Amino acid sequence: MTGQHNAASLEIKNNKPNVPFLLFALIFFIFMGVAFTPWVNHGVAESMATLTGGNSAVSANTQTIFDILQYSRSIHVLAMLLLGFGFLMCFVRGHGFSSITATLIVVSVSIPLYMLLKSFMGESSVLSIETFLFAEFCAASLLITIGAPLGRLKMDQFLLLAILFVPVYLFNEWLVLESGNFAGFLDTGGSVVIHAFGAYFGLGVIAGTYKKFKDGSRCENDATSNQFCLLGSLILWVFWPSFTSAIVAPDRVVLTAINTVFALCGATVATYIFTKLIRGHINIEDIANAALAGGVAIGSTCAMGNPGLSLLIGIAAGILSTCGFSIIAPKVEKLIKGTDTCGVHNLHGMPGLLGGLSAIIITGNAGMQLLGIVTTVVVAFVGGKIAGIIISLFKQKTALYSDADEFGD
Repeated sequence: MTGQHNAASLEIKNNKPNVPFLLFALIFFIFMGVAFTPWVNHGVAESMATLTGGNSAVSANTQTIFDILQYSRSIHVLAMLLLGFGFLMCFVRGHGFSSITATLIVVSVSIPLYMLLKSFMGESSVLSIETFLFAEFCAASLLITIGAPLGRLKMDQFLLLAILFVPVYLFNEWLVLESGNFAGFLDTGGSVVIHAFGAYFGLGVIAGTYKKFKDGSRCENDATSNQFCLLGSLILWVFWPSFTSAIVAPDRVVLTAINTVFALCGATVATYIFTKLIRGHINIEDIANAALAGGVAIGSTCAMGNPGLSLLIGIAAGILSTCGFSIIAPKVEKLIKGTDTCGVHNLHGMPGLLGGLSAIIITGNAGMQLLGIVTTVVVAFVGGKIAGIIISLFKQKTALYSDADEFGD
């Protein structure tokens, strides 16, 4: 027994993270980010000038080609919505059928509803590929929202939540991006109006439904459900450059894609380093989620930044998200008195705010950037709380975090 105890102690000792190496790796990656900035690297500066040289008026035939290229990216975004988000939310053991079905339902409701409401708002090109992409962005924000109460709502409640969500999302989109009251606010890829909005709407839903589930069973996962979650994470990682570059000017697409991948790389490495530093081992929840935080945070500056800045934003987002999952989440859940099932605040909420704040580096307009962020968070949380109160009037799910009550044993 003594020999076994000594062997176990030795194994634990050997598994302790190599802190000096992890810190070296972090500093090295930060140095890479600085070295990729145009202020330091003359080659990068010349390439940036070429990539952002501007685009003159195009012919109708050329515009058609651009529309077709945008269509290709719209299909990539659909893959993110259905495959990426769908499998990412399959981490809840025994709830896979419900997670996938809820994903299908809310996407199927939100895209046509968004475009329909747009048509009544005087949108002249409601059937354009750009409006279709904005509808997909709305669906993405909604999928972030449903991750917060996932496992605690019936399918009818998800459907109703989609109907309630779209008008509030449209209102915030109009208010912050189209009304003219927030001129100078930068959020090209939706760090704030898509990701943060969806996260804080979801937290509002939790706050509005908490009393219905406070004594229910707990969410659990296993190796199989975590592998499905990782599959979803990889799909999102691969297609994220199409998401951020979907509506940017043609001459900015390449730069946007490079910036996005650099941010994702930064977040992935930072997540690996900090999950070991904080937890002492690699946590699969961190790897599957926080590694994507760079894609969330780079949204605001994806078309205006540079690869070095993007890498640094990704590193910061990965650190913040990993700390969110490991340290901050319990405090937030205690504050709102509810459980954030998918940790949307850690992956989309805080990194989304970080992305919005990082845009100040480019715009220099801190006041307008902060106003847009605060407005979005307030509209989202209040709208989510009202929606949560409404959907809680419906018949409640009896088998929490399980397919059993709606799909059978």
